[in-house]
Parts: sequence; C-alpha cells; structure tokens
Amino acid sequence: MSDVERPQGLVLEGLQRRVGNTLVLDHLSLRVAPGECLALLGPSGCGKTTTLRLIAGLDQPSAGHIRLDGDDITRQPPSRREVGMVFQSYALYPHLTVERNLSLGMELRGLPRERIAAQISSVLELLQLEPQRRRRPAELSGGQRQRVALARALVRQPRLFLLDEPMSNLDAQLREDLRAELRLLLCGGPQPVVYVTHDQQEAMGLADRIAVLHQGRLQQIGSPRELYDQPANLFVAGFIGRPRINVLPAEAGCIRAVRPEHLEPLAEGGLPARVLLREWQGASQLLQLETPHGRWRMVCDGRVELAESFGLGWPPARELRFEAGSGRRLL
Repeated sequence: MSDVERPQGLVLEGLQRRVGNTLVLDHLSLRVAPGECLALLGPSGCGKTTTLRLIAGLDQPSAGHIRLDGDDITRQPPSRREVGMVFQSYALYPHLTVERNLSLGMELRGLPRERIAAQISSVLELLQLEPQRRRRPAELSGGQRQRVALARALVRQPRLFLLDEPMSNLDAQLREDLRAELRLLLCGGPQPVVYVTHDQQEAMGLADRIAVLHQGRLQQIGSPRELYDQPANLFVAGFIGRPRINVLPAEAGCIRAVRPEHLEPLAEGGLPARVLLREWQGASQLLQLETPHGRWRMVCDGRVELAESFGLGWPPARELRFEAGSGRRLL
C-alpha cells in the first residue's frame, strides 16, 4: 500500500478489553485524524483510561486492532509506538532537575547531545520554563510541574499524543489558563491527540470532537455542539451540559427533557415552580426550583427579578424527546 492510500492518524477497530469475566471495553471503533484532538469523556469506570492504556501499549486488548498512520501497532511494545504521554500524576523524577527530566529519555534513545540541547531549549522557551531549568520538581508550582510533564512529551516529537486527565490536580483558574495553552500547543499539529477527562468543560473547550463512553460502550461521537444540541440518547443528554438537563416523567412511551437555559417564567399557567435557592453568577443566575416533577434547574439573566413562585414554560422546539425503554432520542 502506498503512502497516499495508507489511512493517516489513529484508528481503533473493534477494540475490546476483558478482565476476568468483566467486559471493560466493548468493541470500540473510532478514528482520530492528524492534528485532531479527540476527548474521551464519561464517568469513572466507563473505559476512558483503559482505552488510553491500550493505545499506549500498557495493556493488551482482548480483541480488535490499533492502527497508527496505517501501521498495525496492536502488539507493539510501548517503546516502539512513538507515543508522547502526559499523566495525571506528572510522573517526574523528583531527584532530577527540569532539564534532566527532559533529557534523560533522549539520552537513553541515543540522540546526539547537540540535538538534545537544542530541543530542550526550544521547548523550555515555548512553555516559559527557561528560568526553572535547574530546579527540581519539589521547587515548582503545580502548573509548572504540569508544563514540565507536557514538555517531556513534546521533546519526544511523537506520532501521537495521549493525555490522561493532566489537569485534574490543578485549581480552577490554572486549569482555565493551561487549557488555552494546551489547545495552542497540541491541536492542529501533525499528530493526533487523545485527551481523557471526566470534566466536560475541559472536553468542550479543548476537543474538536468528543467520544462519550458509558459502561465500556461508545454512546456518541461528535463535535461539542452536536452532542449538546443533538444527544443520541438520554444518557448523553444528562451527561453533557451544566447544570443538568431537566427530565419529565415518561408519558405514552416518551420521556421529554429541557435544558435549564431554555426555561422561562410565564405570566400565567405553565408548570408550577417555587424558588428553593438562587445562585447569582454575575451575568446569569441559577435557580433551584421545586416542581411537581421534582427539583429542576433554571438559568436566566442575572438582572431578572422573579417571584418566589411562578409558572414555568419553554419553547416546544427546545424540548428533547427520548424513547422511554431504550433512552434513544426520538426525531
């Protein structure tokens, strides 16, 4: 097969992982194009990290294939996969300086000293870590340590980037700052990027597409907007979007749901609602409401003054409908 015909990027074909009698990952198939960032999103235990470990070669699949730029790497050892991986725990050598943490892997691969020095200087400058070159991890802030972990992946010049919840240990402000930097550094280059997270804000801010997993199965894959506006099933609708979507009881085999920002107070009639809690958020406010269908959430303009009790409505076009038995979205 010529290079022109070879599929580029990362391809997972029917990937399966069993641990004893437990099916951890159930025939996952997807593709990540060169320069594309795909987020694996879902609750704990859904198969996100398992998928990443299979791609990295740290675990072996029970069935299926992993292809990178047309090469079948399913059974290749991790050292031959040319993967740059960034871990949640940073995984830095505590007794080595920043510079040595970056150079050690390249030295073990036998790269010339001049090339090692040039690559390290370039990456340290890019990530604004040059002043910390001689420091050890214990002398760095959490954000700086995460930058070093990212720098170590960058100096490998890999064919594929894998990131396993790299910002979960950081505070909210630092996560927001680093998210923009990660997007600029990793996305749009020649390598595919697979980003594992349980934080949908991270996924929607970073990824070109999101794959939502639940109990080892792929529920839906698409752009953040597609998942939000056109969820494939009730699980995706409930998982994507904060605050959570409001759900009405099943009626005639149909479950209706409406997002908090699509609710509106009515002059008369509507679903009876009583305000339990107001959370002012500046430009908007979040209301926790008591309704005949349980506690609902409503987002509205922060300047709006509402009575303690009022009628609740929503545009029919904004309502999402799902099959009561399967949870599948009805068109």
